[in-house]
Amino acid sequence: MDGSTNSLDDVSAESSTEFPDRLSLMEVRLQAQEDEITLLKSSLADALRKLRLHDQQIPLLKQQLIAVNPAAARVLNQSCYVDGFARSCRLSSSSLDGFHHTSNSHISNTAENGEGGAKTISSHKPSTCDRCAQTEPWIPNHETVPLALTQAAQILSLEDALTESIPFADETLIKLRREEEDVDEVESGKDQTWSSIVEDAIQPTTIRTLQKQLSKGSEDSQGSCPQTPTSSSPAPPKEPTSNPHGGLLSPIREGEKMLVRRNSEKSRDSQEKTKQRLSKKAASSTNLLTRSPSLESRAKDLISSTGSQGSRRGTQSQSIKMFIRGRPITMYIPSNILNYEELRMDLPLQKLDLDWVYGYRGRDCRANLYLLPSGEAVYFIACVVVLYHIRNQTQRHYQKHTDCVRCLAIHPDKVRVASGQTAGVDKDGKPLQPFVHIWDSKTLVTLQQIGLGTFERGVGALTFSSSDAGTLLCVIDDSNEHMLSVWDWNKNIKHVEVKSTNEAILAVDFSPTDTNNIISCGKSHVYFWTMSTGTLTKKQGIFGKYKKPKFVLCFVFSLTGDVLTGDSEGNILTWGKSAADTKTLGKGAKETFQIMKQTRAHEGSVFAMCVLQGGAILSGGGKDRKVIRWSADLAPERECEIPEKFGAVRTIADVDGEELLVGTTRNAILRGTFSDGFVAIVQGHVDEMWGLATHPTQNIFISCGNDRQVCVWNAEDHKLDWCTTLEESGLCADFSPNGAVVSVGLSTGRWVVLDLQTKEVVSDLTDGNEQLSVMRYSPDGSFLAVGSHDNLIYIYNVTEGGRRYTRFGKCTVSKAFGSRTLKDVKLFYGGLLCVMFYSGLFLLKSTISCADKMHSLYVTLQGHSSFITHLDWSKDGKYIMSNSGDYEILYWDVASGCKLLRNRFESKDREWASYTCVLGFHVMGVWLEGSDGTDINALCRSHSESMVAVADDFCKVHLFQYPCPKPKAPSYKYEGHGSHVTNVRFTHNDSHLLSMGGKDTCILQWRVKGAAPGDHSKEHLASSSSVCSSSSSPVNGT
Repeated sequence: MDGSTNSLDDVSAESSTEFPDRLSLMEVRLQAQEDEITLLKSSLADALRKLRLHDQQIPLLKQQLIAVNPAAARVLNQSCYVDGFARSCRLSSSSLDGFHHTSNSHISNTAENGEGGAKTISSHKPSTCDRCAQTEPWIPNHETVPLALTQAAQILSLEDALTESIPFADETLIKLRREEEDVDEVESGKDQTWSSIVEDAIQPTTIRTLQKQLSKGSEDSQGSCPQTPTSSSPAPPKEPTSNPHGGLLSPIREGEKMLVRRNSEKSRDSQEKTKQRLSKKAASSTNLLTRSPSLESRAKDLISSTGSQGSRRGTQSQSIKMFIRGRPITMYIPSNILNYEELRMDLPLQKLDLDWVYGYRGRDCRANLYLLPSGEAVYFIACVVVLYHIRNQTQRHYQKHTDCVRCLAIHPDKVRVASGQTAGVDKDGKPLQPFVHIWDSKTLVTLQQIGLGTFERGVGALTFSSSDAGTLLCVIDDSNEHMLSVWDWNKNIKHVEVKSTNEAILAVDFSPTDTNNIISCGKSHVYFWTMSTGTLTKKQGIFGKYKKPKFVLCFVFSLTGDVLTGDSEGNILTWGKSAADTKTLGKGAKETFQIMKQTRAHEGSVFAMCVLQGGAILSGGGKDRKVIRWSADLAPERECEIPEKFGAVRTIADVDGEELLVGTTRNAILRGTFSDGFVAIVQGHVDEMWGLATHPTQNIFISCGNDRQVCVWNAEDHKLDWCTTLEESGLCADFSPNGAVVSVGLSTGRWVVLDLQTKEVVSDLTDGNEQLSVMRYSPDGSFLAVGSHDNLIYIYNVTEGGRRYTRFGKCTVSKAFGSRTLKDVKLFYGGLLCVMFYSGLFLLKSTISCADKMHSLYVTLQGHSSFITHLDWSKDGKYIMSNSGDYEILYWDVASGCKLLRNRFESKDREWASYTCVLGFHVMGVWLEGSDGTDINALCRSHSESMVAVADDFCKVHLFQYPCPKPKAPSYKYEGHGSHVTNVRFTHNDSHLLSMGGKDTCILQWRVKGAAPGDHSKEHLASSSSVCSSSSSPVNGT
């Protein structure tokens, strides 16, 4: 979004900008196709999940029929049979003659017409089970469990696996369903070719059911060792052979072979024996229902909870599901919300008003600092033009630009200001049109907008004419030809437009004595333009015997009318008009502009020049960082050197002939004199920023970024308290609850703790070798959580007031397998356990014979499979909620040894000390429809828990009501940043909100105004009964 140019030495790279090549276009198309494929895979995984869920409900439907009328068992015996495995048929009204109970009718409709309804499977048509069995990965010398057997196992009811001595708990069905939703959600975004048995939520009772059910009929099974099918035609039957892997699971393998040959001829005796086994199963189900009367009502609840799901969000019982990039994310509704559908989403009672702007854009822009007669310095950063009153230390802001401001010009009346902006792109990546605003510096009212639809890419330079009282405005855009146009800005009429050059243009100005003469300079050129009768003609300055510089960076007009230019060789060149050389060039020769004098001024480039009232000239150097005062005939008079930490001189503004304002390349504005030196009145970062934290009791905040600077700011005095430079980039930070120290996470896995009083590093530790993304202290300050890009969360004990840290544990993927990222787990018959990581495949000969141990192992291996993005502590300091780069929400029990909480339903009512996680039920409404997961970079809940601020990827800051758990929640939207907003934080008393831009290096301080904190409470949500009519679209902030 930031349309800035590079530094001076890189200007040549910008001047050679060309249209995107074919490779870039192909990469964009490839990325779009990959996104579509990912969405299709996720949709397919969701559809398969629904089918599996329905298959698990069929036994409950049968049991409910049997419970109402035991004679229904005879009808159920008429189900389809395929090689000894029962498959459910559609229950029609004709097949249930004589059974007209109301519940029977409800079940029939559910099974036939429900969204996840049962499918009729014909014995003459291959089903999904066959295709899964045919494409199952094969491991030599081991027999795997095909997906067909997985689904066949699921049609056996879980209750039948229980003996009469084991009661069936009422909560079992709901608990298993919640666990299955969590497993489906975690695994749905991963490789679908690895459909783990664990992913299908295998419970111990299911395994015992298979073992008990199929071991009885093992003597009836026939077949040979399974073979990988090569075609859809049935394989010829073979003679029975001995199986090398005997045991209770052998009949399941033999059943697998029969499924592969499902179209082969069936034995009538085998069907009869299977029918007998099903009759016994139905009878045992009837006994089970008799022992557990509440099971029938539980089954009804389970069936009704499968209701309709939306394309993006769907409610299921006590949960709601949202989708990001096709990946489902299940969120459980807290108990205090009685009716989710009737929740009312309102605008927050508070609003924001821009209070202060930290920073100045000097690193890549020039001629952008002026002093008005009102005593205000005018400069810009991001999308805001700042008017800073130097003596009163107050700010006013012109905020009508929609993207980064690139240049400024002051009208001869010293009141009106022209500012031009870059083009930028909209939310969909389409380029926007740049323009120039002319506005009144006293009232901040826009007087005119010119160039909309005319300029390309951005406005690079502009200037008012001076000899005609500022009637004309000259503009040069950033297109390839750098179009130069002259406007009657008051009437919005373009007088003339012409191509200037393909090289970069850095400055332009009218002659102070003749409006028809215009000078421009840039890469290796100086052009003298003459405007006449609607046309512009140019003459190039001739360097002659003098060395042609790489860049002509700036120029001014002396009181005698001469043109003085500063270049990259450190010289000031005096240009004059020479008569036509008729002797050499002939009779038609014209006058030329040539160098009259060369003055050595600086070591390195001459970045800026300024003419004082008495005719003296000021020049600012690059490499030598000097400001030199010259007499009218270019004799040096005085000089002063700028401190190295502020960088080189970018621009100079005269205050009163003695006092000066100097803008530097490290985004600082200095004020001072030659005798007293210079001090900074405006400072800022010089590279992309990410780390932001606010003090727990004072109006102090800290910022850090890729420029390796850690800055501590005073939000009341609007100034930089102190700054230190680290060895690496700082990406995240957090204050300890006592406010004595602050921890900063760096880009290499290292993190340091700074004492706010002494400014010294009191602790220096390292976790992994990847960048850290979040630092968060527990509410009581006893723990520090460090989130890393190696997918781990490191937990530290904090003692001695935040000055001593010892490792407590880490929320990790697996202690057995190190820090490798788990992809899938699979248990094969014969006791072979296959663990698949993203870094490779591991086969282990396991002695696990009980499904309980298998399930426990799977839970142990679970964790974040992508880098940590956000985390928060619970109010009691025992639990952590974390988000990751693949849109996971996980909960951790720190007090129990950093244990992953498998059942996320148990965390739905937990209260959080802070809320910065971008994924969660309470902030689900901040996501717009179609978001790709990276559209929101950060959010922060206020300490009063009444509002939440959001930093998005489109230069906007949003203010929502908290909580906002419904889609399309209304919000106030605020502009000002010219790049992606990387972070937001409220001050300790919610009086202000701080937002941090990325590439624009700008920090905006917003004043919170409106209702007092506490007027807007969470109880409002629970009692609301209507939906806000304005929730369909966001409301712009004012």
